[in-house]
Amino acid sequence: MRKTSSRLLTLLSLLQTHRDWSGGDLAERLHISSRTVRRDIDRLRELGYRITTVKGPAGGYRLEAGTHMPPMLFDDDQAVALAVALQTAATGTFVAENATRALATLRQVMPPRLRHRIDLLRITAVPPPEARDTPQVDTQVLVDLGRAIHAREELRFDHTPGASASADNPRRVQPHHLVTWRHRWYLVAWDLDREDWRTFRVDRVRPRTPTGPRFAPRELPGGNVSTFITSRFRGNDGTTTDWPCQGEVVLHLPAAEVAPFAQDGIVEELSPHHCRLTLGSWSWTGLATTIGRFDTDIEVIGPPQLATAFADLAARYARAAGTTGPGRTGRVSGGSAR
Repeated sequence: MRKTSSRLLTLLSLLQTHRDWSGGDLAERLHISSRTVRRDIDRLRELGYRITTVKGPAGGYRLEAGTHMPPMLFDDDQAVALAVALQTAATGTFVAENATRALATLRQVMPPRLRHRIDLLRITAVPPPEARDTPQVDTQVLVDLGRAIHAREELRFDHTPGASASADNPRRVQPHHLVTWRHRWYLVAWDLDREDWRTFRVDRVRPRTPTGPRFAPRELPGGNVSTFITSRFRGNDGTTTDWPCQGEVVLHLPAAEVAPFAQDGIVEELSPHHCRLTLGSWSWTGLATTIGRFDTDIEVIGPPQLATAFADLAARYARAAGTTGPGRTGRVSGGSAR
């Protein structure tokens, strides 16, 4: 007969398959008597596992969710995947401290073979510059919003441009989705007072209690949350993923040099030293400015509004180049301005 500790782990792994087990089936799988099964079940209960007895002709057992986290079993691949996820979350996220603690706890109980694999896998997640000043989100606010979304309950909350909430501007919404966009959390909701879809930064949301009545979910413009969010942050009505202003140019640069900086633009290689770039922006001036940052010769394919924007910028820059303030020489010190 196998040792009690090994048998208990095997019994626990069977119960974690999320199905009801009869005492006879467990006894057969473990090659023990039904009486020993009952005794082992009692030992697991003493360790904190909520194992309920299933009524029926043969009787049985079911592992329920508990009020705290008891020991859990993972296979090797699950343990490595969990460690990788924790390492990634431990860099630059609002749960960084808890992720680091969880990773240390997981590593401590790993067998040497897995600990060695994890120690060899060191991940450094480098957030983009714009993410370094991302405001932190209260995890309890995320939980509260998630609960309201799941229950489909109307929500009242304060939403302010500052970090602290004010009590004089409650918003009434039907919450639909929690999303992340460029390292910020947003709530997608139907605003009941404005009768329109809105996105709210979660770090500026302070939910009020209690929640309101239940509602029937509406269909998002564009058909799904990904299309809606992409469109909304591009400044249109959420029914298309096109930018308000989109143009096409030929850049005198290899496509490989343009692609890493084209964001969501389309880069097409024309020759070893030329490529076609299709890009969008909020305005024609903004689009021309973005394209000008590639610091190369540009041929505008279209539309005419983009060519006009380049001409306006050229005149503006020419005026700037011809003016200097008192005591200024017009030179730029400290190296190239690229």
